[in-house]
Amino acid sequence: MKQKLMILGLMSSVLISFQQIGHAEVVDKYWGTLKQTYFANKTLEENNAISIKAPLRAESGAQVPFEFSVQYPQDQSQYIKSVTIIADTNPVPLTAVYHFSPDSGKAAINTRIRMESDAYIHVVAETSDGRFFMNKVPIRAAGGCGGSIGGDESLARQSAGKMKLSVKEDNTSAIKQAHLLIKHPMYTGLQQDLVSLGYRPAFFINKIVATFEGKTVFDADTYIGVSEDPNIQFPFKADKSGTLTVVIQDNEGKSFTTTTEVKVN
Repeated sequence: MKQKLMILGLMSSVLISFQQIGHAEVVDKYWGTLKQTYFANKTLEENNAISIKAPLRAESGAQVPFEFSVQYPQDQSQYIKSVTIIADTNPVPLTAVYHFSPDSGKAAINTRIRMESDAYIHVVAETSDGRFFMNKVPIRAAGGCGGSIGGDESLARQSAGKMKLSVKEDNTSAIKQAHLLIKHPMYTGLQQDLVSLGYRPAFFINKIVATFEGKTVFDADTYIGVSEDPNIQFPFKADKSGTLTVVIQDNEGKSFTTTTEVKVN
């Protein structure tokens, strides 16, 4: 009986330990160093004007839904100039920098990112007059940047750069919503090929620029923290009918272009 109680006690301890591990909080311990790296000598105001939507726990570290929106004017007198996404524990924490203008209509993005391990994601918005707002969210996810990878690399490269661009029809607002899908493996340089056992070289989209009737409405610098086959939704102003053009470029210097017509009644 005594031995049975000891076994039950041991099992309870193990169960409690696993529960504690399963519910352990993400620790915000890297931001001090990262802030100095990316925003040295800047004063960052922690501000709920930046709204973030993301899962507390992602099903896959390679495809983590991530959305932000900044509640701030976006006109000629004052606007959000850029928004920087930092995934604290990624091998390359700088995930993307999104540049906005009054012609963007709003500073907001809906996309998917990679996460190598549980981390805080910090979002920093810079205003046109030099202020910096910051907000953050903890996400539990793993294995998004490294690990093993299969599939034919040559085929992946052949189809890289294909795009689908659409605009949500909405005649009630001058701010439209564009949806961009990019076919691209977004290799991080840290993924081991299952056949050769070598590491596939980094191969990723590093620049996305959208223009509407010649005006830049969206501009992004992207890095290995953006997911495979990037899926990005962004706003832009369109008070008349015209052409929305997107040009992307990868880290090997290749560029691709797509367009779609926007009708405004």
